[in-house]
Amino acid sequence: MRSLYAVLLFCVFSALADPLVIRAPRVLDGRGHLLRNAAVVVDGTKIVAIDEHPKHVDIDLHDATLMPGAIDTHTHIGWHFDTSGKSAPGEADSKEPPAEMALYAAENAYRTLMGGVTTVQSLGAPIDKTLRDAIARGTLPGPRILTALEPIADEKMTVEQLRAHVDRMADEGADVIKVFASQSIRTGGGPTMSQEQMDAICGEAKKRGLRVAVHAHGPESVTRAVRAGCTSIEHGVLISQTELDLMAEHGTYFDPNTDLIFRNYFENKSHFLGTDGYTEEGFAAMEKAVPRVLDVFQKALRTKNLKVVFGTDALAGSHGRNLQELAYRVRKGGQDPMAAINSATSLAAESLGIGDRVGSIAPNYEADLIAVAGDPLRDIGALERVVFVMKGGRIYKR
Repeated sequence: MRSLYAVLLFCVFSALADPLVIRAPRVLDGRGHLLRNAAVVVDGTKIVAIDEHPKHVDIDLHDATLMPGAIDTHTHIGWHFDTSGKSAPGEADSKEPPAEMALYAAENAYRTLMGGVTTVQSLGAPIDKTLRDAIARGTLPGPRILTALEPIADEKMTVEQLRAHVDRMADEGADVIKVFASQSIRTGGGPTMSQEQMDAICGEAKKRGLRVAVHAHGPESVTRAVRAGCTSIEHGVLISQTELDLMAEHGTYFDPNTDLIFRNYFENKSHFLGTDGYTEEGFAAMEKAVPRVLDVFQKALRTKNLKVVFGTDALAGSHGRNLQELAYRVRKGGQDPMAAINSATSLAAESLGIGDRVGSIAPNYEADLIAVAGDPLRDIGALERVVFVMKGGRIYKR
């Protein structure tokens, strides 16, 4: 009885608690604005105000920069190195015990959150749904997850089968549809899905209120996806200015995955080599792709009205390192630091259809906040020094 009274008393005092005032010498709002010596006021799970002249401060971040939690639009949150040290995608047909697979996925989620990423889109595996729902319940610490559940990868599926797959994913609670419209870059990146197939997938998804993220490397696969009205193009290593202009014209989001995915493969080659789809020839193809994707990224930055978002394709070995991708885009790709940060906050949120509630520091937005040591506008490497993490008003790192 006494413990019940204590719980009730705690709930009452929590409901009556004053808003939390968090001050920093630099506040980036995720929309391109920098405020100096300002504070963000959090009440419960929401941001309620930005106070440019705070008289009271609860948390002083000293020399850190406060900004919205990062949003990674392309991850594989369940992918890990198993007990044998080999890459394991965490898929339904895995030989791993389900509990073991779930624990690896939870570990990846924790690392991702501690690395400053408060929302991810996982593209995707069935384990994603279990993890997504546990995190949403507050059971586990991790980023907010949007998932495709089971991607479309079989180019032999008929139009009717493809529509049925989209409907089944919608019924099972998918947040997005993922389709492989081309081969892997390791096997040439050629197109796999026809225009008719892409029209069926994206048309049915639109009917069900779902976005479509498309794995596409070459001109044909990208063109078909854009003309079908799909939401985003992932990768695009082999495309030209023509396809970049086409995406800009149609308002298609572009997520090029420029660095972390390749670097992680090379650093962990022994863990991937010999698993399904990974050969010496495939690694050689990836090495050739590195300068090509950088060139495409730089062209994309110069393409008028093209929406280039932040995504890493994070998989085994790279969870929690997500923001290294953003640092590379600035240092090697030449992206403006503020634009890079916006691509990982407000623009990324917009691309996921949640731009009205996350990705910005503004009143009535979710209190997803991170702080990094230093000034990322002067030293983009500051993004790798995360010193504070809040998601939904709850502090996970301080």
